[in-house]
Amino acid sequence: MHKHPSLAELVDAVKAFVDDTAAPNLTGHAAFHARVASNVLATIQRELYQGPTAEEDEKARLLLLTKATETESLDTLNRSLCRSIRVGEMTPATPGLIDHLKSTAIAQLNIDQPRYSGARRLKEG
Repeated sequence: MHKHPSLAELVDAVKAFVDDTAAPNLTGHAAFHARVASNVLATIQRELYQGPTAEEDEKARLLLLTKATETESLDTLNRSLCRSIRVGEMTPATPGLIDHLKSTAIAQLNIDQPRYSGARRLKEG
């Protein structure tokens, strides 16, 4: 049976090529574009490797907050949370709400901008 490479393996291979083969041989504008491409691929890698766990954790917190059933999608749970906040059913005083929002933001920052200077303060505070 022929096994195809996974999406993660394909991204890893392209990033390795850009970083180890292409970028060292480029200068000027092309070198800049290689760095941009490498950064994009690194973001995709983090999304592939960290995203599923972050979404599972987010869904678990949302299920507790919204008291919904496990069959609800993450998108539906987030819409429900937004509606509850918008109409005032949930406020900053709602137990677990601020922790959920903070945890969700930190998880997304770890994927999108792991070296963001404000992320450490969020994690500490």
